[in-house]
This record gives sequence, C-alpha cells and structure tokens, in this order.
Amino acid sequence: MTKPDLSRRAVLGASAAVGTLLSTSDVHSAETRQWKMVTSWPKGAPGVGTSADRLAAKINEMSGGRLTVTVYGAGELVPPFEVFDAVSSGTAEMGHGASHFWSGKDPAFNYFTGLPFGLTAHERIGWLAFGGGQALWDETYAPFGVRAFLAGSSGVQAGGWFREPLNTLDDLQGLKMRIAGLGGEVLRQLGVTVTLMPPGDIFGAMTSGTIDAAEWVGPWNDIAFGLADVAKHYYLPAFHEPGPALECLVNEEAYGALPADLQAIVQAAAGAAALESLGEFAFYNAQAFATLGELGVTVHTWPKDIVSAMRTASDGVLQDLSEANELCRRIHASYESYRSKAIAYADASEREMLRLRVKNQP
Repeated sequence: MTKPDLSRRAVLGASAAVGTLLSTSDVHSAETRQWKMVTSWPKGAPGVGTSADRLAAKINEMSGGRLTVTVYGAGELVPPFEVFDAVSSGTAEMGHGASHFWSGKDPAFNYFTGLPFGLTAHERIGWLAFGGGQALWDETYAPFGVRAFLAGSSGVQAGGWFREPLNTLDDLQGLKMRIAGLGGEVLRQLGVTVTLMPPGDIFGAMTSGTIDAAEWVGPWNDIAFGLADVAKHYYLPAFHEPGPALECLVNEEAYGALPADLQAIVQAAAGAAALESLGEFAFYNAQAFATLGELGVTVHTWPKDIVSAMRTASDGVLQDLSEANELCRRIHASYESYRSKAIAYADASEREMLRLRVKNQP
C-alpha cells in the first residue's frame, strides 16, 4: 500500500488551493453593485411608487447590501414614458412601469398590462406562472435586451372621473378623456377624443379643461391625485383594466452579469412585491372608497348601452391586435384559451360568492 503523501509540499499545496477557492468566494460575495431604477410614477405615489420603493428595499435587504437599488421618480432621470428605453439602452439597470406605456414598439406589449374584459390580477398570475405567459413575455422583450417580472397589480380599477353623468352612449361623443392602454382605442371608436398623459399631469389637465374626464387607478390613488376635487361623477369598474400589471424591467446584460443567487433575489423580490402590491391596493382602496360620499362624489355603474358598445368595440380591437403580427397571434391564442376557461370558473365561483356575501341578496 502506498502511504498518503503528507509531505510539507503537498500540505502547503492543498492549503494554497483551498485558500484560493475561499478567497475567490469571499471576493465574489463581498462585491457590491449599485443599480438605478427609473419609474413612470411620481416618487412615492400611492400604490405604484410605493411598490417600486418596496421592490428596491427588498432587493437591498435580501442581498445583504451586495445589490443596492436606488429609485428615481418620473422625470428625475428620464421622462415617465421613456423608462423602457432607458432600461433597454443601459442608462438604468431597472425600471418600473406598465407595458402599455411603450406598446408603440410592438402591439404585443399590450398583453402584459391588461386587456379590455381580460384577466383579473390573480388570473394573470396563473397565466404567467403556469400557462406559458412568462415565456411569451420573455420572448416579446428579448429583442430589446430587456426582461420583465410581474411586480404589482392594482386589482380591478375604476373607470374614470366625469364632470357630468353619462346617461346614454351619445354622452361620450366629443368627450376629451385621459385613458391608457387599449381602453383608449375602444373609447375612441365610441366617439371619445382620447389622450394619454403621465399620471402627474392628469390633475392639471382636468383643472385647466384640457380634458373633460380621466381614468387613473382607483379611489386611493385618484383621491391622492386630487381627482375628486375636479370631478364628482365616478364610474366603476374599469372595463379595460380588470387587473393590470405593474412590471419590473431589468436590463438583460446587467442581469446576466449577476451571480445566480442575486438573479434569484431579483426574481423573488419582484414576486413578493407583486403580492404585497395587490394587498396594499385592496386595503387602501376600500378605505378610500368609504370616504367618497364625504367628498361629494357620486358613484355610478356604466349605463347598459355604453357597456354593450364597449364590449362590441373591444371585440374588434382585440381581433385587430391578435392579427397584428405572428407574435401577437401566438400570445393571443395562449391568453384567450385560458381566459375563456377562467371566465366560466369565476362566474360559477367568485361572482356567485361576491353576490352571496352582500346582505339581503337571495
């Protein structure tokens, strides 16, 4: 039997090798990175800005300071609708916004915020995580050097603020309204003059008369942005945003340069922020909704003829979207296959439960 080589040279060699490995590991672990996150929201704006802040804080904490993210509000580094470009170019490593703000790059982007009469917030989570939606999202943003993670949702939004009540479809004719996403295209077909502007500009536009009506998010955000002071007729729900997504954008090159554990932390932090965002909106919207009467606001549901027209116009808009290009066709097939099943199940379960829990219902 050969004796083990315990010579001084062998021991020193082994020690040196172990030391090198430990040293490399320590350096790798100790390396710190500073990222910038640009957002489409005013700094600290309820729900949207706070979601971005929470995401950054989670990454900072979970990484033990190895990856620190500094959040910039809309306009601090880049304009609110240029967030995607900033992340794509590497001007900022991260961004926080909504995909319909940059859908001019590819109509397929619209699927990843929300569609008229589309998926609710928790249904969207199901599609992304288990229905192939995330892979399609990755494919959609890959040509731009960007990857995205779900980072929040407001749940069902409100339909908008109007100075005068809407009694019939004719009341929409010539109305000037701020509305985002495909909902704007739907209302345009119904005679509305549609404009899209950053959230921080809505109050001023309503005050000056530049627009007659506006949708933003829901009671919590809308009251905070002063909309209850400039219009008193509030229509619910938002037909076009039943569960819109907030997205965390990450520059692909910067993400690829992270070690595997930090990549996992970014993903996990986005997931945690998404869940907390949904809860935050649910809680504070309920509190804010309870104050609308004190503010002199009248809450309305949409007149039936307007809903019918919205539904018909939405069908046409979504058909056009599905035929825009090959990617849209594939995304639409996946999305619609799940949506049709989700509608049937929600109708038998959630809708019925919501009806039953209201007192005095049969």
